[in-house]
Amino acid sequence: MYAIVEIGGKQVKVEKNQKIFVNRLDAKEGSKVTFDNILLLDNAGKVVLGTPSVKGAAVEAKIIKHLKDDKVIVFKKKRRKGYKVKNGHRQFLTEIMVEKILEKGAKPVADAKSGIKESKPAVEKKPAAKKPAAKKPAAKKPAAKKPAAKKPAAKKPAAKKPAAKKPAAKKPAAKKPAAKKPAAKKTTKKA
Repeated sequence: MYAIVEIGGKQVKVEKNQKIFVNRLDAKEGSKVTFDNILLLDNAGKVVLGTPSVKGAAVEAKIIKHLKDDKVIVFKKKRRKGYKVKNGHRQFLTEIMVEKILEKGAKPVADAKSGIKESKPAVEKKPAAKKPAAKKPAAKKPAAKKPAAKKPAAKKPAAKKPAAKKPAAKKPAAKKPAAKKPAAKKTTKKA
């Protein structure tokens, strides 16, 4: 006989006298817990499928010990970017031993004793529309004594602005070099 049970948000296949590790449960070591969210039961070939869970079925287990899982290294790297991050993580676990698988007649167990805490959507209550209350004049309270106001600091004379620059006098244009005269031709006398 085996059952598929939802424990801590995960589906686990369990059999009688089986030891399994599940995510940390809020119960003391040596205490017994009951899981009533059974999704499937198999009793010698007779399969009962829940819609979504099998009513009246439950799994009773005993908490053996709380422990931490092996360390998992999380290493991230981006090539050619100079980015490397190394982290480690150890998951908190609980070792349990399945004692009984009840097909029918399981008593409903309060959530405090159960290993699974089912969350039901809370119905939000809308507040009734309130009538605006008549405004009462507020009683005047004596004003707290304020420290004497500081005298304003004497104003500093404004810094003189530099006078606008006068346009510089135009410099006489540089003389253009005289045009070169063609060189005189040299004549050679023949004798």
